[in-house]
Amino acid sequence: MTAAAAHAVIQYAESDGRLAARIALHQNHGTNPQSWFDWLAERLGLAGDVLEAGAGTGALWSYARTEAVRTLTLADFSAAMCARLTAVPSARVLRGDVTRLPFADGTFDTVLANHMLYHLDEPPAGVRELVRVLRPGGRLITTTNGRAHLAELDAIGPAIGRPDLQLAGRLGDFSAESAPALIERWCTGVRVERYHCDLRITRVEPVLAYLESLADTPLTPSERAAAAAYVQARIDTEGAFHVGKHSVLITGTKS
Repeated sequence: MTAAAAHAVIQYAESDGRLAARIALHQNHGTNPQSWFDWLAERLGLAGDVLEAGAGTGALWSYARTEAVRTLTLADFSAAMCARLTAVPSARVLRGDVTRLPFADGTFDTVLANHMLYHLDEPPAGVRELVRVLRPGGRLITTTNGRAHLAELDAIGPAIGRPDLQLAGRLGDFSAESAPALIERWCTGVRVERYHCDLRITRVEPVLAYLESLADTPLTPSERAAAAAYVQARIDTEGAFHVGKHSVLITGTKS
């Protein structure tokens, strides 16, 4: 198992709490008044038979319009996530591996993968499988981040002697820079749209919660104090802890 897959298992297999903490950071401290999920939902245009792979907590489905959706299938490898997904109205929930989906070729009109393909050991295998279960003319909708996404947060771990708190190096290569060319192997009309938003954080606690959500082993009291001092110094100097984001929506059509 590579670093990407091992990280995903530790992060998500037994609990949805780590993901929820990270979603909260973005929802509560983003500089764009329109949340990520609201922005994304506006662009989906869902109809027919829909699959979301790596559906996580199902947060998207509090925003997405589903009037034209005939069937909605939500898949995730995590038992904890699947338990959450059962709360999504009218959804079929499936626990399984995105690289080996139990569906026939051409089952769905739309397949979504929202910030999840970088968790795979081999993102091309995941894209290929998602396209396989699409009908001809169906849409693949993926989202991911640029390589400099959250760089200011990634800098904290090394500064306090915890380099494991960096996302860089723990994810597969499915980034804003690399993903469009990958998707073009199987799809036409590939388009990329950026969600313009950064983070402006005026309190230490949300950053500490984010760092703790990444930690394979808990922060020691001294590490936590060092992280708090690092963030507070930036807040005192700049009025807030500013974090750059780079998130994109990438769509393509199966030929």
